[in-house]
Amino acid sequence: MMLPLAVILCILFGCKHEPGAESGHAHDADGNHIAPAKPSPEPLACTIYTEKTELFVEFKPLVAGQESRFAAHFTALGDLFQAIGAGSVTLSLVNTSGSTAQSITAEKPEVPGIFRLRMTPGNAGIYHLVFDIKTPASTDKITIENVEVFPDEKTAIEKQPEAEGGSSDISYLKEQAWKVEFANAPARVQPFSEVVKTSGQILAAPGDEAVLTAQISGIASFSEKNMVAGIAVGAGTMLFTVKSNEVVQSNLGTAVQQAENDLATAKKNFERASELVKDKIISEKDFLEAKLRLENAQSQLANLSVSKNFNQNRQSVAAPISGFLKNVLVENGAFVQAGQPLATISKNKRLLLRADVSQKYFPKLASFTAANFKTADDGQVFSTRNLNGRVVSTGKSADAGSPFLPIHFEMDNRGNFVPGSVVEVFLQSGTKPALVIPITALLEEQGVFYVYVQTGGESFQKREIKIGASDGLNVQVLSGIAEGERVVTKGAYQIKLSTASGTMPAHGHEH
Repeated sequence: MMLPLAVILCILFGCKHEPGAESGHAHDADGNHIAPAKPSPEPLACTIYTEKTELFVEFKPLVAGQESRFAAHFTALGDLFQAIGAGSVTLSLVNTSGSTAQSITAEKPEVPGIFRLRMTPGNAGIYHLVFDIKTPASTDKITIENVEVFPDEKTAIEKQPEAEGGSSDISYLKEQAWKVEFANAPARVQPFSEVVKTSGQILAAPGDEAVLTAQISGIASFSEKNMVAGIAVGAGTMLFTVKSNEVVQSNLGTAVQQAENDLATAKKNFERASELVKDKIISEKDFLEAKLRLENAQSQLANLSVSKNFNQNRQSVAAPISGFLKNVLVENGAFVQAGQPLATISKNKRLLLRADVSQKYFPKLASFTAANFKTADDGQVFSTRNLNGRVVSTGKSADAGSPFLPIHFEMDNRGNFVPGSVVEVFLQSGTKPALVIPITALLEEQGVFYVYVQTGGESFQKREIKIGASDGLNVQVLSGIAEGERVVTKGAYQIKLSTASGTMPAHGHEH
């Protein structure tokens, strides 16, 4: 025999009957039969999600002329699921034509998250139960469709379905979930990239750093106080002064003077050769050699030319770009050689992510278009897609002594990343549809993966699953759960502990 339409729809919307604790007949202390109590309709429990709210409500089947009590649990969705602690809820009994038959309002929750409402339906029929929730932060409307109001209690009992036996559900109350970090999410079929997991490093992007270099040999002095890594510097800020002295052998001022003398001599020799070649006193070969010596002398002097801040005994070193001082490579008052680095300045706006890929993936290097990466400090996962990232190069050969091929992504520095830090990288190539869940939902026991699936507002199942690839954020599910089933993404360990303790707090729900 088919179930009544109202019951079927109620089940589809997450409503189920709550069976009694015992079945069959009972006995007193002397073994005599106790007359069974008058049967009553078993309560219903419904769980419905919107984008902003979860409603879990318990109530007995509605009977015309009899008061019905509703224990409505409202949870605000987000990164963490939290009890709605302020606001009002209006419960309306709405005809299928859309007109409101009656309504009742709870101006505030009895306790955070739980609103208690009482309503006495006037007439039997098919209705919609509409919950209008208003909080200081938002408003929402949740509807339970096609709820039957029975003409009498006997009819309600006759039409209720048989209670399901042998359930393996774990009870975890809303009051428990609201006290811990808790959240869940549905399993979804969505585009999922083929993933290669490897290691990598965050580097400064080319052109995003500038190295300050001594152009003469001498004593380096700091021009600014507190010259330490991390301070902000502006373009043009004087940072170092390098002074040459008598003991310096490779003095740039002396080199410039020598180059000027060599140029003057080469110029005179070239002018003399120009006149002699006209009278054929010297050969064309000698003339060309004199010309070449002049050009070399000019080049040598040009190569020794430095900025306007340089004289033969002193060089002032300024920051060429704005940014922060990444490192200071010399001590104040130390002797430096010409060409020696003094400090590094970084803009820290763009970064490189280098991933080291095994040579066996060489044919797939060109297919990697994005990457997720996880930092070692807090384990947070970032995506190059969200950081305006792009592939800038892929390795064509391995470095000496290394079996890996590099692939570089350029991206914005929006996460206060530290250049030089090591990261875990999940390279992504072409996408295809796959059933995925957040990786935070996974639990593992002796190599077996499982999740907690929410089967009702306060009921869960421990479900073993088979997993495929992971991109650091989501993991592919091969078997064990179906699309749309909600898995616990935060708080699963607390559910596990509650089953181990074997104790439950008093429920406090009223029907």
